[in-house]
Amino acid sequence: MKNQPEEMPAAAVRSPLLEVPLGGIGFMLAMTVCFSTLDASAKFITGELSLWMVMWGRYFFHLLFIAVFFLRGAPREIVSTRNLKMQVLRSSLIFCAGVTFWAGLIYLPLAECTVIAFISPLLVTILSVIFLGEKFGSYRWIVAVAGLAGVLLVVRPGAGIVHWAVILPVLSALFYATLQITTRILGMRDKALTTLFYTCTCGLVFSSVMAAFFWQTPSPVQWLLLMWLGLVGAAGHFFMIRAFERAPASLLASFDYATLVWAVLFGFFLFGDLPDGWTVVGAMIIVSSGAYLIRREKRAVIPKTYPAQTL
Repeated sequence: MKNQPEEMPAAAVRSPLLEVPLGGIGFMLAMTVCFSTLDASAKFITGELSLWMVMWGRYFFHLLFIAVFFLRGAPREIVSTRNLKMQVLRSSLIFCAGVTFWAGLIYLPLAECTVIAFISPLLVTILSVIFLGEKFGSYRWIVAVAGLAGVLLVVRPGAGIVHWAVILPVLSALFYATLQITTRILGMRDKALTTLFYTCTCGLVFSSVMAAFFWQTPSPVQWLLLMWLGLVGAAGHFFMIRAFERAPASLLASFDYATLVWAVLFGFFLFGDLPDGWTVVGAMIIVSSGAYLIRREKRAVIPKTYPAQTL
């Protein structure tokens, strides 16, 4: 009986209510790995195929993987939605975010393009408070500011990023921030696979229209690369949707900074862009901020307004 008071806090930590946001964080981190891999692969293949061909292949195989692995069970339940306009809006936003970011990758290094796009988490924070009515505690503000400081340390304004293409990742950040808000809303209305289905279907329609004017038959190796884009992209979107089903947008925005770390690593190993000391320090600040937020969330009492949805 004497051990009961000591066991109660541990049981509280393992309660479903406290596991909800941590599950969202886990999905968010998995999403950053997938999307960083997707961006690095896209940067590589856009050197051989047009941007619109790459976008088409990415969405074509995205839809193919969804059909093969998910639509066999209950296709009507997955395709059915009462939020068609919101689904089309979200799909349009994610398509525009992808086009502008990958266009930026043609002219800018992967790490630099990713860093510039990192105004998106701050936009998500502002939009989630305005449109979703989410509360943003003081310690989350501190973490967000620390993460932004890390990003600025990597960029070091005035250090030479003056190419006109910097506007492309900025536009991508705006599209992406709005996308995350719509994802949060749809997470409370439609299942994750429903949103994923409409994402790839609308994206395929949009990209097919453009690819028709820039078509070039891919080689066998290029077909494999396009298949890889579809697989990684589908996984990344699935993880994103599940993350926003389980945690508030203002919380998840901070963990999107992990994408920067992966971008630096991919940029170095795949394209020979060696990060300097300031970049390493900035990345450490970003990672430390996310780790602190995880620790705080483990102690927090999570309200019932963010229930986990099952497929």
